[in-house]
Amino acid sequence: MTKPRLNRLFHARSGRAFDVAVDHGAFHEHSFLSGIEDMQATVRTLVDAGPDAIQLTLGQAPLLQSIPGKQKPGLVLRTDIANVYNDPLESPLHSIHVPDAIEVAVRLDAVAVCVNLLDLPGHPEVREQCIRSILALRTDAERFGMPLMIEPLVMQTKPGSGGYAVDGDTSRIVTLVRQARELGADLIKADPTDDIADYHLVVQAAGDTPVLVRGGGRVDDRVLLERTVEVLRQGARGIVYGRNVIQHRDPAGITAALMAVVHEDASVDDALGLIGAGR
Repeated sequence: MTKPRLNRLFHARSGRAFDVAVDHGAFHEHSFLSGIEDMQATVRTLVDAGPDAIQLTLGQAPLLQSIPGKQKPGLVLRTDIANVYNDPLESPLHSIHVPDAIEVAVRLDAVAVCVNLLDLPGHPEVREQCIRSILALRTDAERFGMPLMIEPLVMQTKPGSGGYAVDGDTSRIVTLVRQARELGADLIKADPTDDIADYHLVVQAAGDTPVLVRGGGRVDDRVLLERTVEVLRQGARGIVYGRNVIQHRDPAGITAALMAVVHEDASVDDALGLIGAGR
């Protein structure tokens, strides 16, 4: 029974959720550390800003859960480590899950755990590793009533480099989201499609599994908020944004803006007004 924990993730009035991902340090890529060099300060800033959840790793989760009080954001625990973001890529590629991740998540009072489902051209063995991890985690997740968030991540080769970037192709995203649903996801964290008008197809592929939209790399505030409004309109149940919050000049302000959009259906212009001076 995962519903008690999901009730702590989703807002009681809007039925939606905003999870701020701060698990980037696990992926061994220096550029991902920008804005989160001081994790204690980062977590404190986010707690004060008040999103619904903060996504953290095994080693950083105690920074959130050691803070007293009942009103702090819920914990979403990252349960796997992959080396698919480096440029140039390391060899061999891997995606490895923490063997006792669900029990750790229970002890840390997490509201959910997150695991990748990676689709990398030329490396089907990495997706196999992810599937094996998901199936192993699913067994313990069901036993302990821990919601399993699967992150289907469609990648493409970066032009002129040895690394990978996100692929927003609708058909590939839909196909991988459908596989996540088939594997028993309680939540699906999916990328936006290049043609954002297609996003209802992603939601459809997930069936009755709530879809939270992944933020990806940094974009302009207006672009981010417009995209958020559109995916919510098409049925997404929330967002999981990282760099667009933690690398922002005003993390508290952009959090307030996104919370207003997610939970109050605020307009883009009204949301922009909640960000610091200069907007």
